[in-house]
Amino acid sequence: MVRKHGTGTFMQPGGKPEPGERPVDTIRRELAEELELDLSEDDVEYLGAFESAAANEPGHRVRADAFRVRPVAPAVECAAEIAELRWIGPADLDIVPIAPLSTEFLLPLAWAPGSPHAAE
Repeated sequence: MVRKHGTGTFMQPGGKPEPGERPVDTIRRELAEELELDLSEDDVEYLGAFESAAANEPGHRVRADAFRVRPVAPAVECAAEIAELRWIGPADLDIVPIAPLSTEFLLPLAWAPGSPHAAE
């Protein structure tokens, strides 16, 4: 998970699509910009669209197309607006401020039995 400069909440990396950009191309571009990951279209799997309260904009909602990324590079670097990155496990939920979209939908999906990351 990442934390942007000037914020205190962690969330999945990503961002808004550019005009005419497909969601898969948006996630590939955003991960290249934010974490210096070079992914092919085959490296990402669409999980669905989710909506929740925006983490850093009180009173607003965020809608996100979510993807599972494979493979995860052994080394990921903070770039662009990313100040910090952390690997989050279930024990971190009570101590790390995490965006509502992540706690409500994305982390439970990632940690569900049978998920590739369930044991982490």
